[in-house]
Amino acid sequence: MAAKAVILHAALLAAAIVAAPVFAQTNDPNLTQKQLDCLNRTTAAGGGCDKDGGAKGNGGAPSSGTATGGAVFLPALIVDLFPNPPAAPQAPAPSGGTSSSNGSGNTPAPAPTPSGPVTVPQGLNMAEPPRAVAGEFVPDEVLVTVDGDAGVVQQIANSFGLQVRSQRQSRLLGSTLVRFGITDGRPVGVVLAQLAADGRTQRREPNHIYSLQQAAGIVNYAFDRIALDAKQASGENVRVAVIDTGIDDTNPALKGVIADQYDAMPNVPTEKRDHGTSVDGLIAGVGPLEGIAPGAKIYHARAFEGGKSTMDVILSALDWAAEQNVRIINMSFVGPKNDLLGTACRNARALGMVLVAAAGNNGPKAPYGYPAAFDGVIAVTATDAKDGLMPQANRGAYVFISAPGVEMVAPSGAGSDVVTGTSFAAAIVSGAIANLIHAAPDRSADDIEKALAATAKDLGPKGRDNDFGYGLLDIRAAEAAKE
Repeated sequence: MAAKAVILHAALLAAAIVAAPVFAQTNDPNLTQKQLDCLNRTTAAGGGCDKDGGAKGNGGAPSSGTATGGAVFLPALIVDLFPNPPAAPQAPAPSGGTSSSNGSGNTPAPAPTPSGPVTVPQGLNMAEPPRAVAGEFVPDEVLVTVDGDAGVVQQIANSFGLQVRSQRQSRLLGSTLVRFGITDGRPVGVVLAQLAADGRTQRREPNHIYSLQQAAGIVNYAFDRIALDAKQASGENVRVAVIDTGIDDTNPALKGVIADQYDAMPNVPTEKRDHGTSVDGLIAGVGPLEGIAPGAKIYHARAFEGGKSTMDVILSALDWAAEQNVRIINMSFVGPKNDLLGTACRNARALGMVLVAAAGNNGPKAPYGYPAAFDGVIAVTATDAKDGLMPQANRGAYVFISAPGVEMVAPSGAGSDVVTGTSFAAAIVSGAIANLIHAAPDRSADDIEKALAATAKDLGPKGRDNDFGYGLLDIRAAEAAKE
């Protein structure tokens, strides 16, 4: 059962619909980039768009999911983990996380109190066309990086009739990240277009929602399939960050494994711990359920509840991970493309971290899953004990490598379970990379990525393909490979 969450029915006033006749706000993950371009009027005239802004299907008919008659589309249902009623000055700010374990004392300053009721100025202009927003997102929030201090942030909020719900300095983004609340029902795309008029705002994005990648659901066969001798496996003292659910750190498989923990959503009660426990255990578990990299030190950031998280929470977890001097970051979740996440991943890679992410469990026709599809992120798909592809795995040119992820025994809660999903294949790859780093600490992220690609066991069509990427991970060959 999913964790309790607040389910919102999102609706707009008719006036808001009239105000943005060419704008579509949608959570439909199946829209193609062409359809989004058509909705935004970015496709050149005669470039395959119908008169209503939709991408033409066969016979010139509008494709599903496009805007017709200037309607504004909102999600019928959305999981809002962090409701922010306009008149609640003490509403929690989820991005102000807390760190615990080992007495590190690494506790950030409390997030600022959200500003109270706001008045929306009249006659706000849009500096660019409002854009269609793909994927799930919080319908009354935007994320903005700002060049300035708290005073500047409040000035921007006043100028655009927004509520400051949280703000913090982001290491990976290199600026102040602000979560603004929209209290008057304006569509997210319209607010983003309005904010573009202010030169103090650098990047403006929706607060996208991301989902953990565990499929429905023996000895761990991964060691054999990736050519790793369990008796010689070691990730001793290699620092690995995991961004996931909470964990059950009383599970015997995690004894001595967790170096530190951080809660990126301290105001949301922890109810689910299975997914994060499984991922940590597959990477570095001890005892009968030994992980791929025993001896590795896990820095665990809780950023998911009920299988969901938001962009600002994930960015908080990524910043914390970067501060822990980790070598690997495991991201077993998937969501829409978001420029803030892309920037954070790019900067983490520039700092020498190896980024590993689940390719996704949404099927062969699903859109690309992020962060896996960003350059510099190793996108992992899942295979079974016979090297067959998990049927519900995402496909696409971004898929980098395959690893076991179907029906594997892993720690879960206080015991163990059989798990399936690209989440767990990603954990296997993170553990394998920890072995490479343990064997050769000076090996760079670029060298590791090249070695994995060059030594993978080819599966499916010859060469890299959209199903298996370069093929099945071969850790023995990768360890022997030279730059």
